[in-house]
Amino acid sequence: MANPYQGRNYEWKAVALLSLGFGIVGVDRFMIMPMFPAMMKDLDLTYQDLGHIAGSLAIAWGIAAMFMGNLADRIGRRKVIIGSLILFSLLAGASGLASGVGGLVVFRALMGFSEGAFTPASITATLEASDPSRHGLNLGIQQATLPLLGLGLTPILVTQLLQIVDWRWIFLLVSAPGLLVAFLAYRVLRDVPPKISALHTATHDASAHRWSDVFKYRNVPLNMLGMLCWLTCLIVTSALMPNYLTDHIGLDVPSMGFVVSGIGFGAALGTVLMPWLSDRLGRKPVMIVSALGNLAFLVLLMNISAAPGWLFFALFGTCFFNFALICLTVGPLTVEAVPATLMATASGIVVGTGEIFGGGIAPIIAGTVAHQFGIVSILYLAAGAVLVGLLVCLALKETAPGLVARATPDGMPTPAA
Repeated sequence: MANPYQGRNYEWKAVALLSLGFGIVGVDRFMIMPMFPAMMKDLDLTYQDLGHIAGSLAIAWGIAAMFMGNLADRIGRRKVIIGSLILFSLLAGASGLASGVGGLVVFRALMGFSEGAFTPASITATLEASDPSRHGLNLGIQQATLPLLGLGLTPILVTQLLQIVDWRWIFLLVSAPGLLVAFLAYRVLRDVPPKISALHTATHDASAHRWSDVFKYRNVPLNMLGMLCWLTCLIVTSALMPNYLTDHIGLDVPSMGFVVSGIGFGAALGTVLMPWLSDRLGRKPVMIVSALGNLAFLVLLMNISAAPGWLFFALFGTCFFNFALICLTVGPLTVEAVPATLMATASGIVVGTGEIFGGGIAPIIAGTVAHQFGIVSILYLAAGAVLVGLLVCLALKETAPGLVARATPDGMPTPAA
């Protein structure tokens, strides 16, 4: 069998750039969350408005992922990655110009569309740049920068900056890093021929396919449902968690920033560690363990009062497992399961479904529920979604290259249909 590995030098450069790009996506997307309490007072927003702002970005992200993933399969990952980096960096800065909920919804939706285009192309490009024995690890590293920067460091930085500058200026600071990464990606990234990409999959299929053929592979529809569940948990808790901590628990803003940072740090560690373990233990068993862990920590979170240390621990554990589930779902369990010419298409469809329904509609529902029944009710919505996701995990088909090869007499992967 030919070696699909592109070389260690290219691997580390590509993974580093794609990781930085996804980290900037995280900063751009989630920096608005810890600013919500200040923005609510300045722009006279309600919980429902917050849900609409978060939901508009997620729905646009999902629509773009569905269509632009297929475009990346047809014209190459490189063009889509570079173009989207430039666009969402400029739009993130423009969010600071909004004067009301309408402007915020428009800017965040346009930004979500460009970030949705980046996501499946970057996932597939990371896998193609990696040695097959490091698919899970490298995808975990690439995906981990979003929670590490966007949900870990950003809440601390933003809540401190809010003490000295207006929230609008914070938006304007984020454009330059993305433009720099776009330039470096132009210099470094290259597209991989389908025959080489096929060796990264369980199908070893490099032939042309219609986009709808992705649904013939069992993991794709299952992962669409699973992603809905994981994104419901993530978006609901991250979008409204600052207000849950300040309005329901009664924390001050600096303490809230410390607690919310647990989301990012836990997510970053889980996104790297659990996919790395899946390279050795298998994708499916790691998914099942992660779903159980996610549910357990959500229950713990429901039963903690104004204790910042324990709240940090509960959020850390919740997102440790939640982001492991997201990474494995959009990455190895989807991309390894389909032909090379459908890799970004499949990932985009899974990402898009989760974003539109789990990330887009769920925050709108959660904002309405919080408005009508109290903000504490959002945690029950998240726990119910994870419970459904656990059932999905039990039906998945294993795709880890080492385990699949050892499970067949000739050592060759079998189709993941």
